[in-house]
Amino acid sequence: MTDTQVGTARPYPFGEPDRLNLHSAYAELRRQEPVTRVQLPFGEPAWLATRHADVKVVLGDPRFSRAASVGRDEPRTTHRQIGTGILAMDPPDHSRLRRLIAKAFTARRIETLRPEATAIANDLIDQMVAAGQSADLVERFSTPLPIMVICRLLGVPHTDQGLFRTWSEAIVSTTSLSPEQIQEYLANLHGYMAGLIAQRRVTPTDDLIGALVEVRDTDNDRLTEQEMVELAAGLLAAGHETTVTQISNFMYVLLTHPDRLAQLRADPELIPDAVEELLRYVPLGAAAAFARYATEDLELGGVHIRAGEPVIAALSSANRDAEVFDDPDELDFARGANPHVGFGHGVHHCVGAQLARMELQVALRTLLDRLPEVHLAVDAEELPWKSGLLVRGLRALPVAW
Repeated sequence: MTDTQVGTARPYPFGEPDRLNLHSAYAELRRQEPVTRVQLPFGEPAWLATRHADVKVVLGDPRFSRAASVGRDEPRTTHRQIGTGILAMDPPDHSRLRRLIAKAFTARRIETLRPEATAIANDLIDQMVAAGQSADLVERFSTPLPIMVICRLLGVPHTDQGLFRTWSEAIVSTTSLSPEQIQEYLANLHGYMAGLIAQRRVTPTDDLIGALVEVRDTDNDRLTEQEMVELAAGLLAAGHETTVTQISNFMYVLLTHPDRLAQLRADPELIPDAVEELLRYVPLGAAAAFARYATEDLELGGVHIRAGEPVIAALSSANRDAEVFDDPDELDFARGANPHVGFGHGVHHCVGAQLARMELQVALRTLLDRLPEVHLAVDAEELPWKSGLLVRGLRALPVAW
């Protein structure tokens, strides 16, 4: 067991995100120093866990607390504290809110949305084809599909998407927005959701916002007004932001791996397995985030972690761990068992995982079925990538067919 001193902390992140390439430092650390001391641009020093087994411990062991980050100078890549609301809770408070929203994201309910999601995807492609032989997939398909689905689930008018698309960037911004813009956008988003909640009190609905209002107004101890507004805003933002990004990321990977693209075209029944493999393979996060604090002294990856010290879990690194995945840097749709942590692990496992899976499956199946000759309209090296965000993604993906 080692006890590394704070003074030896490595600067982290290891560099600016390079498209969807995972920095080589992660592989080196998994082999040589799987739990290492790091210093992020903001906040106190932290431990970084890079192996699959250690990452699952950090995310799943109750001796690691998210609630303990409240009031601390949490290690982060942005000046502001990024983990608030349900993201900064432990059981039982977390469990109370999680149970309420989990009812809207059951596998059965999500499957009832699949035909509607498929119809939306087909309509979007109809519009693309009618407009010509090329389009920006980000703007014309990857963005509107998840937005329209989450709007249907929550009961948000999709005609307002121009508003909350702009405001939602505040949720994932590190440096893309100024502190003043972030504060303004978050206030606008919360104000917008408060207005929808007020409408539900006048005219009840059977959507998720309506269900939250009913719980709040019939049992005040279960959900506060602030919790309700933050939950609704968080679900709206998180319910489309990452899926928008991943649809384009996945298509970029397929279009730059023609053998894998051909494999899916030849056998569309592989798409569910392909989605799981792409969730493992694509490093969505620009860097590890959302530190957990040790509540007692413990050992992790051969390192002594003291009570009160923060640990951040590198999900993307865990998904490339050779101890768990054969040929981890290869894209393999026939991998079979795939215990990736693309949706996290433990109590904070993404509540919308089933919704995201369904949307990603529908997106890939519809695109490959309707546009069998789809290909990049520009050289891959010319594609523009977003920056200053918690996630990696394309600003545009020009394709032709």
